[in-house]
Amino acid sequence: TQYGQMTAGSFMYIGPQGIVHGTTITVMNAFRKVLDKDQSPKGKIFLTAGLGGMSGAQPKAGNIADCITVCAEVNPKAATKRHEQGWVDELIDNMDALIARVKAAQTNEEVVSIAYIGNVVDVWETFYDQEIFVHLGSDQTSLHNPWSGGYYPVDISYEESNRLIREEPELFKVKVQETLRRHAAAVNKHAARGTYFFDYGNAF
Repeated sequence: TQYGQMTAGSFMYIGPQGIVHGTTITVMNAFRKVLDKDQSPKGKIFLTAGLGGMSGAQPKAGNIADCITVCAEVNPKAATKRHEQGWVDELIDNMDALIARVKAAQTNEEVVSIAYIGNVVDVWETFYDQEIFVHLGSDQTSLHNPWSGGYYPVDISYEESNRLIREEPELFKVKVQETLRRHAAAVNKHAARGTYFFDYGNAF
């Protein structure tokens, strides 16, 4: 994958700045696949997950590519840090507010990046129910490390999940597997409507 080429394959930490260029090109080329030549990415949605070290590049790449980026992050500290550092424009922790903001951004054809503090599975499912069309979907959670914090289950708080990792790792694993099935099912429903989804090197 492109992710593997751009980053250190030996798990060395490079942070978001190292892959902004590659991520931007990836997002731009994905839009080229799904839009006509006379269409602009403005007002079109790029929905993804992960605002950690490298995945923090995604909202900046979306801004450069001229789209609406919605990037879900379960860890409030990580999302807040990326917002304070200027990697993402807006911070939202409420689904109703997210829906309203995204619909306004679509109507006004805005270029904006939004960090949603919460689980991306909720976003995929709710956007489907609300008939919010997602042009591009991706995922950059740390799925190479799913059982110990690289990917979090839906419907369980971040704090409770961390307790399960420490105290009930087998239950945590089951919850992650259930969430991954829900996640894939939601993405497939969007794909049937025309969403172009690519995982970003994490083997989602």
